[in-house]
Amino acid sequence: MSAALMRILRRVSPRLQTVRICRSNSHKTEDFLKNEAVERRVRRAMDEQKSITARLERGQMPETDRRALNQTLVEASRVINAFEKTQLALRELAEIQTLICNTSAEDQQMLELLREEHGELSRRVKQLHTELMETLAPAEDLDHRSVVLELASGRTTGGDVCQQFTREIFDMYQGFACYKHWDFELCNYTPADYGGLHHAAVRISGDSVFRWLRFEGGTHRVQRIPEVGLSSRMQRIHTGTATVIVLPQPREVDIHIAAKDLRIDTFRSRGAGGQSVNTTDSAVRVVHLPTGTVAECQQFRSQLKNRDTALRVLRARLYQCIMGQQREQTHSARRQQVGSRCQSDRIRTYNFSQDRVTDHRIGHVTRDIKGFLRGGEDLEDLIRILQEKHDLLKLDDIS
Repeated sequence: MSAALMRILRRVSPRLQTVRICRSNSHKTEDFLKNEAVERRVRRAMDEQKSITARLERGQMPETDRRALNQTLVEASRVINAFEKTQLALRELAEIQTLICNTSAEDQQMLELLREEHGELSRRVKQLHTELMETLAPAEDLDHRSVVLELASGRTTGGDVCQQFTREIFDMYQGFACYKHWDFELCNYTPADYGGLHHAAVRISGDSVFRWLRFEGGTHRVQRIPEVGLSSRMQRIHTGTATVIVLPQPREVDIHIAAKDLRIDTFRSRGAGGQSVNTTDSAVRVVHLPTGTVAECQQFRSQLKNRDTALRVLRARLYQCIMGQQREQTHSARRQQVGSRCQSDRIRTYNFSQDRVTDHRIGHVTRDIKGFLRGGEDLEDLIRILQEKHDLLKLDDIS
């Protein structure tokens, strides 16, 4: 008898009907465990555990070999333990679901306890699913990096549509950063008319930021009847775009920029007026002469702080360029199936009239567009699906 069922039985004696059995709601995790690549990886871990245990029990070997074998054994055991814990939680969840479906409607106390246990087990299955995926497909080097995220409005006839949408996308990522407890540091922000946004750059730091945002780079398309601006007078659906660029923040050892390769210009901040605007040359533009890459910052009153921020953005852009060249040289099937994440790719459409967000890479549809744009759980769930697709393909390469 499962631990979950024992907890329920200790709290109340149920009156059960044995007429019908309901299926579990955890099909996603069940399908994941039956995935061919997952099964291959788990079988390999079991074979490694059996083989290494036998070798370690046989007798003498050099200490370096023993340490290496022990390390492999630990990794194999982590995979097996995570897999078995997920299986166990799924079985317990199925038992609780069956009890819910077979319990008399009059037994409200029992149903309440069962539903409470079901909710706790569902959250545990979701957590174990994530932990198992991370165990099967270890994190990549860039996954734990901070990022520089840039947004730019599209250039179409309905420019105000693009600019308003770009601000909403900016707010979505700011909301997501708050939801994930990340630091959201503004590097540049160029507002537009009617509360819109031309361009913005932010540095987001925290736990595994690049892993969560790596698939957000690309063209985001909006279809809507504008609420404000010149386009709103026409009262018809307009199409606009916003471009999102996600740059992993390099470490000092990743890229070296020689001082002689930089040209640093200062200019007066541009803005709507007020104190410290157009009064001092505090804004900074940095040009990398060998590549022509440019970064600028006018967000702060301090010229030194603007210079440091512009250099940080420049380093991220140069690093992304280098990484892009390396990815082209090591082109794989995984990139074709998940998406290259090139910034020209149209990755998502936000259709306001149909209250629908569609991710074109995986065909995933989310309703409640305003909830999605708050940058909370809905966005997290979509990104998690993209992560899993990427990790399964990576796992297929590994196994």
